[in-house]
Amino acid sequence: MSEKLVQIKNLVTSIGAGERKTHIVNNISFDIKRGETFVLLGESGSGKSITALSIMRLLPTAIKITSGEVLLGNKNLFKLPENKMRKIRGANIGMIFQEPQTSLNPVLTAGQQISETLNQHKNLTKNECITRCIELLTAVGIPEPTRRINEYPHQFSGGMKQRIMIAIALAGDPDLLIADEPTTALDVTIQAQVLELLKKLQKDTGMSILFITHDLGVASKMGDRIAVMKDGEIVESKNKNDLFSNPEHPYTLKLFSAIPSWEKRMKEGGIDATKRHDSALLKVENLKVHYPIKKGFFKRTVGHVKAVDGVTIDLHAGETVAVVGESGSGKTTMGKGILNLLDITSGDIRYQ
Repeated sequence: MSEKLVQIKNLVTSIGAGERKTHIVNNISFDIKRGETFVLLGESGSGKSITALSIMRLLPTAIKITSGEVLLGNKNLFKLPENKMRKIRGANIGMIFQEPQTSLNPVLTAGQQISETLNQHKNLTKNECITRCIELLTAVGIPEPTRRINEYPHQFSGGMKQRIMIAIALAGDPDLLIADEPTTALDVTIQAQVLELLKKLQKDTGMSILFITHDLGVASKMGDRIAVMKDGEIVESKNKNDLFSNPEHPYTLKLFSAIPSWEKRMKEGGIDATKRHDSALLKVENLKVHYPIKKGFFKRTVGHVKAVDGVTIDLHAGETVAVVGESGSGKTTMGKGILNLLDITSGDIRYQ
């Protein structure tokens, strides 16, 4: 039997006081074994993220841990002074937050943000720190890590931002990685890449993962064991295969019944279609948005990043044109170019 890395016992987390006290997390218990992925599954507001923040002792001021304990090995994290708990965060337990757009510091480079964890928990020289940052960016699949270590969050796509968050979480070589809805804001192709990356990193390092999600498909892909949360309580907890083959609690059954099927998909005939006009309302011809790559002391242009490269679109009145593509494919840049919110390299945009 695998060793229990973390044990959560009778955790109660509350907001308010007296008659107005509300239990956000209500007397939950579970353990996470070394090398396994334990999934907390439930809808928004079920208490999943508060459970994770309770483990890390990073709760907002208004929310308090009322009772219970969290054991990391033989250490009760709730009894540690803050200076010792600070050493646990990052070194023993890392966390990937849900939204990298707000979690990353916009005025620090990717390398600087990874270095914060390294400086806190590792005794490295400046050059060793830079080397380790490049290694971490390489491990999480950031291309050209030597160059991009000096770039800021706004210069990365959504999927790349999340990879940087993973690199930061892994910088201290944690035993437990808490992943709080790490792919919710990503498109499906990038989501699949990030999930595969987490599984690969887990295999390489042997770390345990507490994975938080509302998505049954993601839970099935990632979990060894799954606990279903509802209104702050764990209503069902099983091995993944047992849960998916034999769900028992009414709420778990309700989750499975909500999975869209082909029969449930929208059928034609619900509303009348808008009449399509022959004349184009918007014409975009050969739109290009290229960003120069500058290197050397004199910052000479040595190449270009072709964010948008020769896009042509006609949009007719009453028509909807869907632009589909993965994170970083140029969709948003194209839209900003059409609205003249950024400088285009070339092309023609005509409205009516």
